Amino acid sequence: MAAKGIYMAVSGALAQSQRLDTIANNIANANTVGFKRDQQTFREYLTQLEKSEDMIRVPRIPASVESFYHLHGEDQSYVDTAGTYTDFSQGVLLPTGNKLDLAIDGDGFFEIATPNGIRLTRKGNFKIDGNGMLVTSEGYPVLSADEGAVEDRVIRLDPSRGDVVDIHEDGGVYQGGSFVAQIAVVKVNDQRNLRKMGNSYFDFINDEQNSLALVEQPTLRSGFLEGSNVNVVKEMTDMIQASRAFETNQKAIQAYDMIADKLVNQVGKVSA
Repeated sequence: MAAKGIYMAVSGALAQSQRLDTIANNIANANTVGFKRDQQTFREYLTQLEKSEDMIRVPRIPASVESFYHLHGEDQSYVDTAGTYTDFSQGVLLPTGNKLDLAIDGDGFFEIATPNGIRLTRKGNFKIDGNGMLVTSEGYPVLSADEGAVEDRVIRLDPSRGDVVDIHEDGGVYQGGSFVAQIAVVKVNDQRNLRKMGNSYFDFINDEQNSLALVEQPTLRSGFLEGSNVNVVKEMTDMIQASRAFETNQKAIQAYDMIADKLVNQVGKVSA
């Protein structure tokens, strides 16, 4: 019983340790533009759920310890770390006064052409590079809603049209009063298949299970950036809860260790 209990306590401590790492990463990115918070998920693993009904209720070979299972699956039970999921809820819109800063108000992502392929992001701190292209802060081109190859979708501005660049709420880019391009704002059919690539960029875990579609009526806020959706107060509260749960599991591990020690060193001597 002590051996089973200590494994359950250890699995609980490891799960809370991973939860603390996730919370710490959220807090560290509380001021990162376009960051989406993560949350750790757990589930209880029961060996009983993987056994047939006859195996649980009736031992196949009564004389064999390996073939005997408790009625309620107590032979093995522990915390299973099911992974993390990303919360894609809207972040706070922060005013910047820069017309090239864009925030998506609602669903959708910007399409960005990176050296590793197209990536999605909600980080809209854009600029115009020396070649007249609309790019991200890292220098990656922002793609338009046009069809065709990636190089044909790069938004290029003409210096001869004037220096005044305006971006309308629907994503239309205008220079000197003339239409230049339509910024692509796309939606994903299954956001659970998105994975973080760093710097608030996302990629697909499995391209075959996802498809992109243009948001029909996007709402872009020029002169704003979308902040992270991290609530620092909530994260700190969760961190305290996780820390206490970790400490509780540590105490349980110590208790089971003391029980095992007494079984070996004291009960064993009495029996001898």
